[in-house]
Amino acid sequence: MAALLSRYSAPAAATVAPGWTLSRTTPPSRLYGANGLRTGADGRLYVAQVTASQISAVDIETGLVEAISPMGGRIVAPDDIVFDEAGNLYATEITEGRVSMLAPDGSVRVIQGDMPVANPITWHQGRLIAGECRVGARIMELSLDGGAPRIILEGVPMANAFEVGPDGLLYFPVMGTNEIWRVSLDGGAPEVVAGDLGVPDSVKFDSKGRIVSTQVASGQVLRIDPVAGTREVLADLGPGLDNVSFVGDRIFVTSIPGEITEILGGGKTRSVIPRGLQWPLGLAVGADGVLFVADGAFGYSLAPGGALTLAGMIFYPGCPGYLRGAVASAPGEWVVTTGLGAVARYRPGAGESDLIATGYDQLMGVDIASDGAVVFAEYGTGRLLSADGGDVTELAIGLDKPMGVAIGGDGSVYVAETGAGRVVKITGGKAATVVDGLYAPQGLAVRGDRLVVVDAVAKTVSEIDPVAGTSRIIAANLPVGAPVGIAPKFLGPIGDMAGPMIPFADVTVAGDGVLYVSGDAEGSVLALRQTG
Repeated sequence: MAALLSRYSAPAAATVAPGWTLSRTTPPSRLYGANGLRTGADGRLYVAQVTASQISAVDIETGLVEAISPMGGRIVAPDDIVFDEAGNLYATEITEGRVSMLAPDGSVRVIQGDMPVANPITWHQGRLIAGECRVGARIMELSLDGGAPRIILEGVPMANAFEVGPDGLLYFPVMGTNEIWRVSLDGGAPEVVAGDLGVPDSVKFDSKGRIVSTQVASGQVLRIDPVAGTREVLADLGPGLDNVSFVGDRIFVTSIPGEITEILGGGKTRSVIPRGLQWPLGLAVGADGVLFVADGAFGYSLAPGGALTLAGMIFYPGCPGYLRGAVASAPGEWVVTTGLGAVARYRPGAGESDLIATGYDQLMGVDIASDGAVVFAEYGTGRLLSADGGDVTELAIGLDKPMGVAIGGDGSVYVAETGAGRVVKITGGKAATVVDGLYAPQGLAVRGDRLVVVDAVAKTVSEIDPVAGTSRIIAANLPVGAPVGIAPKFLGPIGDMAGPMIPFADVTVAGDGVLYVSGDAEGSVLALRQTG
């Protein structure tokens, strides 16, 4: 597998057992997603990456990426960022509900806690202003010395990236109403500036005092004159846009899946960092050979010989939520588990989904039995559950962080028990060990009379003989799991949008026997093929 420019630096080259080949089906990602964006005094773009708990600086000419606050550091799930005149960087930590400051000397301190779904942040004439991206959100001026914040506005239906305009008023996108509002920094009643947009999630001002705003659902970058009320489309980049920053008069925007694009004018753009996958998580192959990739807020499809195509996203009609586990169902339909604890039949092409079960704790892998029952792992409680005809029953309890689920041709149910480091077979409500001594088994699939398991800590894919209880490694040093020596921070829920964002390196088997693996360390989908 040839080395490509990637966010992940492998300690050793990947290897495969004799008779196997390894390739990438999608290229690696440069960033772990791209959320908040600000221009530093050095002219680089500083980008917040929620899923990696990382802030990086990007050279706008070369695309070179440098981690400023790296994965495993003290800042967790940064969503938006801003600098003050002294070079201090302030970050909203969306899953932690707080704002922290990273000083130029590398020290970090919490400025404000008790900010559920902390998201937008800006700095204006010595004042730090931050807000929440939730229904009933507050926008507040924060005290830098630990004092109580001052409420500017509350009851906002999901505020996002904002900025103070030339008139001294705070302009902010309101995702829940599909509008842009403004309000005095002293408080008072807000005023609607623009509506009927494409779900705006950022508002910044260019040098001529015009709003530039990204639209997360429509994928448009809009320029709006707040005085004349006119608007124009600067670019249409596809759904998932997140934020804006300027280098002089040059406009740069982020897309949540890890893309940074320069808007050149006249409808032209330049890619600084190409779009990639954030994880990926669950994988499934349909009878037509189409691969479905669950990537949290996004779902993608990959037809044989084709390119990765956006199938659905959390802001699309019919999407059941943050996508994690997946299994093929009917043509064009996938059964998925979501970050908010639901199991659903999802038809992204039609923009439809039907709930099968809901209200569960951190759902992971899923499979479908021959009788149509949907079997899924509840990581949070250690249960294996089966949903059939509206009834949900327990197949097993007391499992140690179950993740991958696979059902054999004979109906046997297998589970990758991540916490216990083993793969088990469930019979009569009991878990019998098939193979143990693993580090962190996650994805699990059936290939003929064998099981295939991804170990995210050992960074291997192994083939298991469930009858003999033996296993052999067929690929090693894979880009799965966290980088060696780094303990990633736990990412809790993002309000009502997603539950805890737990990695899940999955594996699935195509009809021709090809194994597809979630290369979540580098943001790619890998393919393992047997040649002999």
